[in-house]
Amino acid sequence: MANKNERWLAGQCFCGHARYRVQDAFLYAANCHCSQCRRTTGSAFKPFAGIEREKLSMVQGADALLIVGEAEGHDAHCARCGSLLYSVVRDGAFVHVAMGTLVDAPSIRPSKHIFTGSKAPWFTITDDLPQFTAFPD
Repeated sequence: MANKNERWLAGQCFCGHARYRVQDAFLYAANCHCSQCRRTTGSAFKPFAGIEREKLSMVQGADALLIVGEAEGHDAHCARCGSLLYSVVRDGAFVHVAMGTLVDAPSIRPSKHIFTGSKAPWFTITDDLPQFTAFPD
């Protein structure tokens, strides 16, 4: 039974076909500068928020997701427009929600930059968040 105090956020792809909901109970958030995140988003980095996998559910378009990877570790894109919605990580236990696909504002904000050792050479980090060359412990 759902807790009435739980806050749910809506998220969707660019074309609106793939829609999800996720609890506003993220455990961590970061800006990832690794080459894979840059390629999959087409951006200098991917802002993401991590949460247990069962706290995210597809509302629409689950049958039309493009899954890149394996069951326990993959990126989930809308097959129609290509938007990256989330990544399944940590042996399938967690998802990293691409924060740019959230419709509603989460209570968490990225607290660090990770994988800055492989960041785009043309991008300069200008904020004061801590920077890590890999994933911090």
